[in-house]
Amino acid sequence: MEEHRKRVLNRLKRIEGQIRGLEKMVEKEAPCADILTQLYAATAAMKKTGAAIIGANIKRCINEASGDQEKNVEELQKALSRFIGMS
Repeated sequence: MEEHRKRVLNRLKRIEGQIRGLEKMVEKEAPCADILTQLYAATAAMKKTGAAIIGANIKRCINEASGDQEKNVEELQKALSRFIGMS
């Protein structure tokens, strides 16, 4: 699990670098198409990172949640719906 955490943190650091690059592009008034391309790449990287987190942690998220298991599953379903853009 520690190796997975390191990989996720590395992904997040790369995304942070992409965002800083986007800021510089906007400051320098880069062409709109170039900015949108980089924005798409950062968005895709975030979605892939989220999917990796979900894939590695879904059982733990459900099992470690305290209280009403059904309510916890419902909350996770809502969060997943937001993540994939269904709500």
